[in-house]
Amino acid sequence: MPTVILFPLLNGPMPDPLEGVTLKTIVTELVDAYGWETLASTIPIRCFSHDPSLSSSLHFLRRTPWARTKVEDLYRQHLATEAPESDGPMGASPETDG
Repeated sequence: MPTVILFPLLNGPMPDPLEGVTLKTIVTELVDAYGWETLASTIPIRCFSHDPSLSSSLHFLRRTPWARTKVEDLYRQHLATEAPESDGPMGASPETDG
């Protein structure tokens, strides 16, 4: 009888990229990447468009599930677009080093 080898990463669900990432980290990285104005036009919520701050955004997002979902979805998109660009430590590509 042949031996069957299972690869857990191929057979199981993909890990959630938000696992262990705080809401504060998510909002901070999105603000650093896009700025408040772009966040406000992408996700039209008042805490991004009127006198935005990290504190007010976290307060609102923790109490508003639909808005938090939109922010988390945008963060997942952000991670997906950023992943191919990270070639290694300090952005150095192994092929171009020395």
